[in-house]
Amino acid sequence: MQPWFIATKKFDPSSGPAWQEYLECSGLSQLDELLSLDPVLCPTVLPDIKDTYWPHIVNEDFMLNFFLDLDFLLEQASGIAEKNVLGVFRNPPSPVPSGLPHFGFVGYDLVDVTGSASALSNCGGFPEVFANAELSPQGLLKSHARAVEVQARLRELYPTEDHADCHVWAIFRLIGR
Repeated sequence: MQPWFIATKKFDPSSGPAWQEYLECSGLSQLDELLSLDPVLCPTVLPDIKDTYWPHIVNEDFMLNFFLDLDFLLEQASGIAEKNVLGVFRNPPSPVPSGLPHFGFVGYDLVDVTGSASALSNCGGFPEVFANAELSPQGLLKSHARAVEVQARLRELYPTEDHADCHVWAIFRLIGR
């Protein structure tokens, strides 16, 4: 599988009152940061798709903020200090090996297929499927098996809920570069 890359805004205690409001509303009191592909909570730092991006991005519906070329992404986002640079795999068939140099594995997110919300951290929870306490201090699931199980149960129990039709995303964060 080829990794895709994205740079997102950080969402943590340094985000001020919005962070505290989010913790109170979500009930995710265990978080020390939210690391997600949810575009509302952790939007891309490069929201405008420039003409020069086209050869370097994923040309697929709902995926235009993902880059295939890490060096190009790093160059475009170099002037933005507060960001997370993520390497991601969509719907990996098994746990993804840590074969991304300079990246550390963080966990699995479940984001609806239109890329509009994380079922884990921005839908008010699905207590019949997973407990908020299962989420890591970054708001992610740690196990591939559990992420795939949650994905299947969401689709089974909430067939008409748009945010329950999700992709599983393995998320790695750039470190030390």
